[in-house]
Amino acid sequence: MDEARKVMDRLARIESLERDGCAAQLLLDEVRALLHEAEDWVRAERGGTERAAEALDRSRAALAAGPKREEVTA
Repeated sequence: MDEARKVMDRLARIESLERDGCAAQLLLDEVRALLHEAEDWVRAERGGTERAAEALDRSRAALAAGPKREEVTA
């Protein structure tokens, strides 16, 4: 259950930083940390985490793909 709490806390931190208009690099660092914590959570609680595992796969793919073209020019 500690793993789930870490994920929830990280999400709240990311939302707060985003509201405050923090630097993109800081947000990216937080998202990377979120991915690691979410992986720990999925490994610790196998049952009922299929949707979380799928979201992790999508997040890893998006992170590996890099920023979208419109984000680079914005």
